[in-house]
Amino acid sequence: MRTDLGRSDGKAVRRSPSGFDRPTARPPDRWPVRLTALTALTAVVAACAPGTTRPSFLPYPEAVMVILGGPPERVTPQVSAWLAGEGLKVEWMSVQDGYVETAWFNTRTHESTLGMGDVGDLQANVKVRCWLDPDQPGKSRFTTEVVYRPLLDPSRDERDLELAVPAGSDGARLAERLREAMKTKFGS
Repeated sequence: MRTDLGRSDGKAVRRSPSGFDRPTARPPDRWPVRLTALTALTAVVAACAPGTTRPSFLPYPEAVMVILGGPPERVTPQVSAWLAGEGLKVEWMSVQDGYVETAWFNTRTHESTLGMGDVGDLQANVKVRCWLDPDQPGKSRFTTEVVYRPLLDPSRDERDLELAVPAGSDGARLAERLREAMKTKFGS
């Protein structure tokens, strides 16, 4: 059975062998539109997928930055090892992303507390975060942030409650010792 397609009054019609014309029920071709929409959706999802395990926030402006004479992938494990040697528990470390974060550390008792729970003496508990970014070839920008929480509110995001430690505090001295140790090891 043979059918011919033709046009009649601007509409596609199917001509049957019997000579009767009937409009086709074929929907317009939407494949290019669907492919474009699918490509756009894939791009959006890929853009939302984290390409880093670093936190979504930047260091506070009070954070101190120094240049070290080693690439981030070489310096990051050394920063983590130094912090662990000082008694701080490293909660997160990524060599690939050049990031180190400790648990809450009590500068008086030298005990670490993991997570966001009640750490007791809020003024004495600090968290150290270190960002290592490439600078010139073979060098790193080493940014150190030390924060504390002046109050505990489980209904709010932890970062919203954090403040940079004041200059001269035990947390600030800890960060200064870390920077000096890394400058001694890697130069600047």
